[in-house]
Amino acid sequence: MKLRTNLLVGGGLVGLAIVVAILAPWIQITDPVLDANLMNAEIPPGADFPFGTDQQGRDIYSRIVHGARISLTVGLVSQIANTIIGVTLGLTAGYWGGLWDDLVSGVTNLMLAIPSLIFALAIMAILGPGLVSLLIALGLTNWSYSCRIARAQVLSLKSQGYVQAARILGYGDLRIMFTQLLPNMLGPLIVIATLGMGGSILAEAALSFLGLGIRPPYPSWGSMLSEARDQITTAPWLSVFPGLAIFLTVLGLNLLGDGLRDILDPQSQERRA
Repeated sequence: MKLRTNLLVGGGLVGLAIVVAILAPWIQITDPVLDANLMNAEIPPGADFPFGTDQQGRDIYSRIVHGARISLTVGLVSQIANTIIGVTLGLTAGYWGGLWDDLVSGVTNLMLAIPSLIFALAIMAILGPGLVSLLIALGLTNWSYSCRIARAQVLSLKSQGYVQAARILGYGDLRIMFTQLLPNMLGPLIVIATLGMGGSILAEAALSFLGLGIRPPYPSWGSMLSEARDQITTAPWLSVFPGLAIFLTVLGLNLLGDGLRDILDPQSQERRA
């Protein structure tokens, strides 16, 4: 029951966010950037503006649906980069061992010891705000979990019979790693990638909240929260709806990752049995 609930709720929330991001230009009420009218500033939620308006009279609903595109793009692209880096390092370190394994393990432990957001802040301080800088910062700072999982999986799989048979047949190291080992460790990596995407969305919101993410006036859930912090008591809808969008999206990704873990992890299957 828990497995089915996690998959249904998590998949439904993630699917809703994806649909909203894809259909944003068709389901918006007004242009989220250009349609600013000070005569409509800070109007509470109502029939004309379901989520209200901000300080410049822009429709909050339209900005949130377009913000979904930015958040999901940042989460997906940055997690793809993290997964490629982490899996490549973990796969080669676990298979080859030796000094390369010691070096990768040391760097991974360092990345795990210091919050990835600190590294991202340092990179953003050097590169400056913007979408490209944000993708670079988040795509280079959260690969340590994928690396550790990949390394642990390789250490447990490389002594299996099919790997030994591949060596006897003359397969090279890279061919063994990417055709024999990698397909058999995709389950945990998919779970880590799903959970990491939620973390990337939270990191994007945090950086945008601090003014180091997406530049105004382009809609970002984090920058919307940053702009609303001075009106949190007088116009609470300015922060409630962007915060709710972040909460539901990250919750959906976490529930989806939890459900996928229960399906793909043999130990979870044994516990359920």
